[in-house]
Amino acid sequence: MLAGVLRQLPLFAVLLVVAAGMVMVVLEHWRRGLVVLGAALALAALLRLLLPARRIGFLAVRSRPVDVVLMGAAGVTLAAVALAIPAG
Repeated sequence: MLAGVLRQLPLFAVLLVVAAGMVMVVLEHWRRGLVVLGAALALAALLRLLLPARRIGFLAVRSRPVDVVLMGAAGVTLAAVALAIPAG
């Protein structure tokens, strides 16, 4: 049981960052919140790249290269688009 919970720690860490980003969005700091959400995706990609398969838990959805490329690209793209929108 404990091993199963520990296996999900990488996912929990990513979800904490996602929650922080969502709180920022709700509090009307949407640009910073979206950058934090992009950072959460980049963190997920980094964890997927560095951790062995037995420790990654539910962050492993597809093959390692596909997961890393898709999550990393989505994170960088989200952060870049959020930063590229002019402040109003």
